[in-house]
Amino acid sequence: MQVTETLNEGLKRGYAITVTAAELDEKVTAKLKEAQPDIEMKGFRKGKVPLALLKKQFGPRVLGETMQEVIDGAMNEHFENTGDRPALQPEVKMVDGEEWKEGDDVRVEMSYEALPEVPEIDLSTITVQKLVVKADDASVDDALNNLASTAKDFETKEGPAEDGDQVVFDFLGKVDGEAFDGGAAEDYPLVLGSGSFIPGFEEQLAGVSAGDEKVVEVKFPEEYGAENLAGKDATFECKIKEVKAAKAAEIDDELAKKFGSEDLESLKGQIRERLEAEYAGAARQVMKRGLLDQLDGMVSFDLPPTLLDAEAKQIAHQLWHEENPDVHDHNHDTIEPTEEHMNLAERRVRLGLLLAELGQKAEVEVTDAEMTQAIMNQARQYPGQERAFFDFVRQNAQMQQQLRAPIFEDKVIDHIADQAQVTEKEVSKEELEKEVEALEEE
Repeated sequence: MQVTETLNEGLKRGYAITVTAAELDEKVTAKLKEAQPDIEMKGFRKGKVPLALLKKQFGPRVLGETMQEVIDGAMNEHFENTGDRPALQPEVKMVDGEEWKEGDDVRVEMSYEALPEVPEIDLSTITVQKLVVKADDASVDDALNNLASTAKDFETKEGPAEDGDQVVFDFLGKVDGEAFDGGAAEDYPLVLGSGSFIPGFEEQLAGVSAGDEKVVEVKFPEEYGAENLAGKDATFECKIKEVKAAKAAEIDDELAKKFGSEDLESLKGQIRERLEAEYAGAARQVMKRGLLDQLDGMVSFDLPPTLLDAEAKQIAHQLWHEENPDVHDHNHDTIEPTEEHMNLAERRVRLGLLLAELGQKAEVEVTDAEMTQAIMNQARQYPGQERAFFDFVRQNAQMQQQLRAPIFEDKVIDHIADQAQVTEKEVSKEELEKEVEALEEE
């Protein structure tokens, strides 16, 4: 076998690999001899089938397997010897293609873009600021008021129902004059304006009072879950039992118990911890951007053109859809990347390669427990289909990588922060919000 370099330009590499017919025949013969003792064939005892007959019967299949093994072996040996790491899967093609026949040498062309050498960085020279926000009493009180509004009670009122009131009623739904399954209930509590009923239903109950009877006329949405009702006109015969006005819950120990706390002070403490955890998460994003900005300015190296091009196209495509939110499919013209897209792609690819290198040297790994948690978090977006989502991820290597990548990146960022000079600065919630807004605008 002979490997000859045909291209060495920047990060682009090309090689010609030749495997002689004699080498292939030798390996095929060795494979058949190894399998010979276990082969049975009509007219021969087990293990006594002549090698020539085995070659005739199984030779073509074994030859194909051997060709693939030899080429794969040559590629692996090449990467071990050179230390090259391909940025993407190498492109491999046979020179002779369909014209090749048994007895010919196998000539293969392999091309790829090598990952660049990433310069060493002294992480201890990085200085970054970590913003710290304490939850003040006003923020805790605001959160308490919000909780109280979600835990509001309803008290019977006189007069007509208004938006936000709760109407307690019996109803019977009919389509084409016939009642349908699931279309009736008694003493049903409906908050007007909640949007929990068919569009147009709640608006027609505005103004009703206890003791009233009302016929509500609506049309089921075309995309309604029950096919027998989708797009159909319906009437609901309603008997109003009671109208109740909303009353915010008292902020006291009873409210705290509704949310699983022993008393009001315990609930305040939990709220304070939750708020400060949210602030810490936002502050971490600000610190992360500061770290990445410094890293971006500390290194410069060649970037694989194919990776750059793919990243720029992805950025252009994503931003186009953000500017055209009504387009949900990909049936649109090709989005050509601009210079701005290319500049952003360069930053992302450069930092991605740098973080990968730093993570590898620091032996950063994503644990099975971390992956399981990430999958569970994603699965919650598909209620009732969690098991199907788990199975999908297990069988989809690309999806696994999409979930693993951000976890790996965050762990590398933590590693860098541990080595860097980090100073804390206490700021107000408003100051932190401005910093976060600045990130979103970039």
